[in-house]
Amino acid sequence: MTEPLHALLAPRSIAILGSSADFRKVSGRPLKHLLDKGYAGKIYPVNPRYETIGELRCYPNVGAIESEVDLAIIVLPASEVLNAVRELGAKGVPAAIIFSSGFSEMGDAGRQLEREIVASARASGVRLCGPNCLGLINAFDKVLATFSQYADADTPSGPVGFVTQSGAFGTAIAALARRRGLGLGYFVNTGNEADLNFAEIMAEVIRDPRIKIGAGYIEGLKNGDDFVALADAAMELGKPLVVTKVGRLGAGARAAASHTGSLAGDDVVFDGVARQHGVIRARNEEHMLDIVEVLAHCDLPQGAGVGLLTQSGGAGVLMADRAQELGLSVPVLQPDTQAALQKVIPGFGAVGNPVDVTGQFVADPNLLLESVKLMLADPNVDVGIVWFQLMEAHVDKLVKVLVEIRAQVSKPFVVCWVAAPEAGVKALRENGIAVLRGAEPAVDAVAALVQYAQVRRNWLARRDERKAISVPALDVPHAQVVSTMEGSRLLTQLGVPHARSLLATSADEAAKAARTLGYPVVLKIESPDILHKTEAGGVILKLTDDETVKQAFATIIARARQYNANARIEGVIVQAMAGGDTEFVIGLQNDPVFGVVLMAGLGGVLIEVLRDVAFRKVPLTPSEAEDMLNDLHGKAVLAGVRGQPPRDRAALTQMICAVSRLGAALGPRLATLDLNPIMVGEKGAMAVDWLLMLEDAGGAAQHAPKAASG
Repeated sequence: MTEPLHALLAPRSIAILGSSADFRKVSGRPLKHLLDKGYAGKIYPVNPRYETIGELRCYPNVGAIESEVDLAIIVLPASEVLNAVRELGAKGVPAAIIFSSGFSEMGDAGRQLEREIVASARASGVRLCGPNCLGLINAFDKVLATFSQYADADTPSGPVGFVTQSGAFGTAIAALARRRGLGLGYFVNTGNEADLNFAEIMAEVIRDPRIKIGAGYIEGLKNGDDFVALADAAMELGKPLVVTKVGRLGAGARAAASHTGSLAGDDVVFDGVARQHGVIRARNEEHMLDIVEVLAHCDLPQGAGVGLLTQSGGAGVLMADRAQELGLSVPVLQPDTQAALQKVIPGFGAVGNPVDVTGQFVADPNLLLESVKLMLADPNVDVGIVWFQLMEAHVDKLVKVLVEIRAQVSKPFVVCWVAAPEAGVKALRENGIAVLRGAEPAVDAVAALVQYAQVRRNWLARRDERKAISVPALDVPHAQVVSTMEGSRLLTQLGVPHARSLLATSADEAAKAARTLGYPVVLKIESPDILHKTEAGGVILKLTDDETVKQAFATIIARARQYNANARIEGVIVQAMAGGDTEFVIGLQNDPVFGVVLMAGLGGVLIEVLRDVAFRKVPLTPSEAEDMLNDLHGKAVLAGVRGQPPRDRAALTQMICAVSRLGAALGPRLATLDLNPIMVGEKGAMAVDWLLMLEDAGGAAQHAPKAASG
């Protein structure tokens, strides 16, 4: 039997269940496309109402087909699909595409029918694409297993594999790609993803050596592990993965008993995991295609230095501003480079970077040729952008010069041609030169190129780091709300620095504990029923002697009783006061898609207002922890502000890695962990409060209604 995913994408034979002789119908269009585009494999129409369709024999059922079938296209009413899948299983067909709608998108009855179909398919080894999908196109092998209107026109092959969860919007993106001259080697619509999901299909697409880039449109993920495996496979192959994911603000944060949970909205977690694993995220379909075009036509740059060459000073300033916003460098060109440019460019031009060659290059094409070559030869420039506009009367001349430049330089560059004549854009793209429509889109796409190049270098360098991660076995408590002292034990086992703590059940024990720890100390209520200690008045700071400790003990117990008369009070935690000038937070959350993820950000009372946090999937390498810190908008605080010394980033990095190992060790038992605040100083970082909650044996965690603190 052919491997199912290969059979899906590159079948040697196709059966069309419900095939029609009317090629205007959805049930007739796949056969029309396969015949028109010259599919070389066997085609088996299946419909008991016909003996033949055109010159092809039509079969009453799949079982009547004498030969093996790699792929079945099901174009039947929803009520007939289950029986069709059973027949495919009996025939040994490895893969099927279900066009039919009327399943999970229609409500409970549809969901139940969809589950029955999937169960039948899995029992017999049939893998399903869909239902409720447009199907797929393998342009290399002329597999037009679709009814999409995109297939009505030419479907040129190319280095881009495109997988989309949306049929209509995916078709629009494919049409835009075709207008740009971007050949889609594959177009796949995954529909409801009842069986095969986006990541599984994209992983098979990028295995094809003819594919250089994966592009995708995502509305939601069901299996985060599959997506991470896809991203890692793409990185291993050196094939960029560019996705547009919608729903940035849709789901919002889930209610939980921690800061981490309240900030862990679906999109922010996706964004963090995508960054961690080298996936390039595009804002929208045009941005995605900009990035894909640049990646398809440009070698990877060795650094982030951008050279800007324009015929307009204003455009140069605009691009320079945008480049710096995105973290690119716009270096001043070396004196030798500037001197050489001054010999080429008119005196009223500019040679610093941006380089303004003025409109004079129209009269002297050699001016453009030599200027771009000199700019790209500068040792501080890694990639170039060449900007000009209109030029209706000079298309052939410009194309000739730019093609010559492409042949004579070793560094990548893109062209930004504003209000470009269509003939010029087409000619440049045919010669393998990326052409963008505006200054900001050009800079954005180059930034993605630089980003991917850096991520790829980092990923290769971190292979040994990742292999070195060791996740310990833990003796995990049974309680859902883990006590402070049990949490301290786990933190100690993982090497997470935290304030020394002792549990006291009386005022005298509290005073004794304070003397053991050393003054000053803080007292905190210990109760599994009071997670919000400060809200209950259950925290008293800066206690400096036995008498004040005893008084504080009595006060805290009284406040706790008043706050919740039925609370189980286990005593009071006595804790050494910790130093440090900056508050930080690290948390763990069990995300429904990606599993355990880690959050890091600036802490304190403003965390949920500023929301300056980053997420990653556990466990993390030190380099990935550093990347998290660099993602924070407030990272300058860690560098020291207003004359203060830098904070200990190395200590934070080590703590992030240690907490990530704790999360990996807890796995599905974890509900949430908050270390907030963590006090970070010039030397060292220490957690002074922690809240750990676990799932019970049945998989349900006890959640409080709002974020815990104190």
